Amino acid sequence: MPQVATGKARTGKVVRIGGASGALNDSVIAVPGLLGVEDLNYLAFDYLGEGAMGLFRRMKQADPASGFLTDFVDLHVGSYLGELKARGIRVIANAGGMNPEGLAELIRQRGRDQGLDLKIATVTGDDVEHLLPQLRAEDLRDMYSGAPLPEGDIGIQAYLGAFPIARALAAGADMVITGRVVDSALILGPLIHEFGWGPDDYDLLAAGTVAGHLLECGAQATGGTFTDWRDVPDWANIGFPVGECHADGSVVMTKPDGTGGLVSVGTISEQLLYEVSDPQAYIVPDVVCDFSSITVEQIGPNRVRVAGAKGYPPTGSLKVCGTYDDGWRSVALIPITGIDAVAKAERTAAALLERTGTLLEQRGSPGWMRSHVEVIGTETAYGPRARDLAPREVLLKIVVDHVQPAAAMLFGREQTTAIMNMAVGTSIAPIIAAPRAFPLTGMFFGLIGRDRAHAQVRLDGQALDFIDPVKAGFDPAVIVHPPVPMYEAVGEMTEVPLIALAWARSGDKGRLFNVAAIARNPAFLPFIRASLSIAAVTEWYRHLFDDPARARVEIFDVPGTHAINIVAHDAQGGGINLSPRFDAAAKSMAQHLLEMPVRLPLALLETPRG
Repeated sequence: MPQVATGKARTGKVVRIGGASGALNDSVIAVPGLLGVEDLNYLAFDYLGEGAMGLFRRMKQADPASGFLTDFVDLHVGSYLGELKARGIRVIANAGGMNPEGLAELIRQRGRDQGLDLKIATVTGDDVEHLLPQLRAEDLRDMYSGAPLPEGDIGIQAYLGAFPIARALAAGADMVITGRVVDSALILGPLIHEFGWGPDDYDLLAAGTVAGHLLECGAQATGGTFTDWRDVPDWANIGFPVGECHADGSVVMTKPDGTGGLVSVGTISEQLLYEVSDPQAYIVPDVVCDFSSITVEQIGPNRVRVAGAKGYPPTGSLKVCGTYDDGWRSVALIPITGIDAVAKAERTAAALLERTGTLLEQRGSPGWMRSHVEVIGTETAYGPRARDLAPREVLLKIVVDHVQPAAAMLFGREQTTAIMNMAVGTSIAPIIAAPRAFPLTGMFFGLIGRDRAHAQVRLDGQALDFIDPVKAGFDPAVIVHPPVPMYEAVGEMTEVPLIALAWARSGDKGRLFNVAAIARNPAFLPFIRASLSIAAVTEWYRHLFDDPARARVEIFDVPGTHAINIVAHDAQGGGINLSPRFDAAAKSMAQHLLEMPVRLPLALLETPRG
C-alpha cells in the first residue's frame, strides 16, 4: 500500500469545499447553509485557536477521556450525519484538540445511534510534550521574543501538515479528525487527495494553501468584518464560504445561493492577507508560499477567482506552540452614568485597586501581577488622537491578574460593592455580577526539526502506514521582494483618509498584529505606500506598543492584489489570551489605520474605482 495515496485529477474536475467554521464558537447556521450547495464534496472545520489547546489540555488533565468539546457533534454535525453520509460529503476538522481518538469514537457512536456506519480517521502526533526535557536542555527560545521556555508544566503541540489528511481520505474515511494541524491543511489535504498533487508540486501546494487560508475563517471571507460593512446584506443569514477548487490550483470563492453576505474582490483580498506577516514567506509545513503575485478577479455576482500563488520547498522546521497556566484574572465591567461620569469612573477604579491591594497585603498575599483600567466610551485606545469627550454614560473596565485564584475572586467580589459605596450613578453588569476568576493561558512559539514530530494516521482505530513525503529545501535567497511602488505628483494635491482609497483588515498573532491595506483602485497604491511609510505608521500606532520607545514596524508590498501589509511587533500586550486591552484581538487596528491621511492628486479621486 502506498504511503500517501492520492486521487487522479480529470480535466474539468471541480472540488467544492465549504468553510464551516473559523473557531470553536462559530455559528450553527454554517452547516445547514452549506448543505444547500449542490455537488458539495467537503466540509472543513477550523476549531483550534492557539489558546484553545490550553483549555483542552486542562480538560484532559481533569478527565483523561476529555480533551475536546462535544459541541462539534452536539451543535455542528450530529444532526446532519445521515445527510453527509448519503451525499458522500466528507468532513475534515481539527476539533480533536488533545484527544482526536476520543472525539472520533463519540462520532462513531452517534452514527451507530442513527443506524450509520461511519468511517472515522484520526491524525495525531502533534503532541510533543515528551520532548520538553530535551527542548529545555537545548535552550529552545521563543521565535518572536527570544524568551526561554517557561518553567513548570507546559503543553507543546507541533503544527502538522496536509499529507496525513490526504492519506486518511485515500483509505476511505468519511471524516478526518485531527489535533493541531496548520489551519489551511484542512483544505489542502482534500486537494492533495483529489488532484494527486505530490510533495514537490510547490506551486500547487501553495495554491491549495491559499484556498485553505481563504476558507479557514468561515464568513470572514463572505463579508464578515468587511471594511464596507454597509454593502454586506443580511448578516443574520450570512452564507459561509465555498471554494470551487481546480487542478491548476485556482479557486473560485463563492457562497450558497439565497444566503446573506458578500463575495467580492474586497472581501476576498482582506481575508487573503489576514494574519499574514511576510506575504512572500507564508510558511506552512508542506510548502513556503509567496502571495505577492496572486490575482483576485470578480467573475460574477458573489464569485471571485483567485490564482497565481508561487510555492517553494518547505523549511526544515515545524512551528510548535506551548501553552501554560499564567495566573488568574478577574474583570470588572461597571456601568456609570450621569454628570462627570468619566471622573467618577476613574475614581472608582483607583479606589477599588487601593482597597483590594490593601486587603491582599493584610492577608500576606503578593500584590497584583498586573492591573489595567479603561473607561470605555472615551476612545482610550486612540491615545493622542482621542477626541475630548464628556460622555454621560461609560463602562468602567478593570482587569487584575494574580498568581492565586483566591485573590482574583476577592477582587471579583469587591468590585460589585461599587454600586453601594462608591460613585452615584453606578450600576451593575448582571452577566459578571457574581465573583469569579478564570485561568490565564500563556503561549510560547518555537521551532523544532521537522523530524521530531511524526504524524500517525488511524482509521477506525487501526493504524495506517504513513511516512510523510515532505522534504525540506527552502532557501530564503530565492525570494526577491518587489520594488516599492513609486509615483509622480501631477496637478493639485489633496488629502483624504485611507478609507476613501482602501479596504483594510487586521488581526493579532500573539505579540504582534498585522494590517493589510488593499487599494480600491490600483492607481491609488503608490500614494498609499508613500503616505503609509514605516515612520508614519510607527508614529500612528506608537502608543499601542508594549514599549513605545522601541516600536518596530515592517511593511511588505503585495503588488498582485495592489496592497501593502503592515506588521507591528510587540504591540499586543501579551497577545489575545493575555492582553487586558479593550481589543485584545487587534481587530480595531485596521479601523485606526483607515483614518490615516493620504496625499494624492485631486484628479485621481475622480477616476472610477477598481
